[in-house]
Amino acid sequence: MPAISRDEVAHLARLSRLSLTDDELDLYAGQLDSILSHVQRISQVAADVPATASPNPTTNVTRPDVPVACLSPEQALSGAPAVDEQRFLVPQILGEAE
Repeated sequence: MPAISRDEVAHLARLSRLSLTDDELDLYAGQLDSILSHVQRISQVAADVPATASPNPTTNVTRPDVPVACLSPEQALSGAPAVDEQRFLVPQILGEAE
């Protein structure tokens, strides 16, 4: 027995406001029946597998958090074209007052 009939496809087409010819209804009924049959077969096979399961379990790979020396303010600002009070100085772009 087909999973979806030609009449059901015609009904879905009407609900979707699609005008389908008789040949298209036959074609789409066969295609949808094939798709639904495959989905049903897959759902039977995978019924005991949790939805979030993965064939390759993943673990969070992280490195140890080791503190290292960072740049001094002078080193960080050494390549800046302009500096003001140990901050990068950039041109004003919005035209707003400070």
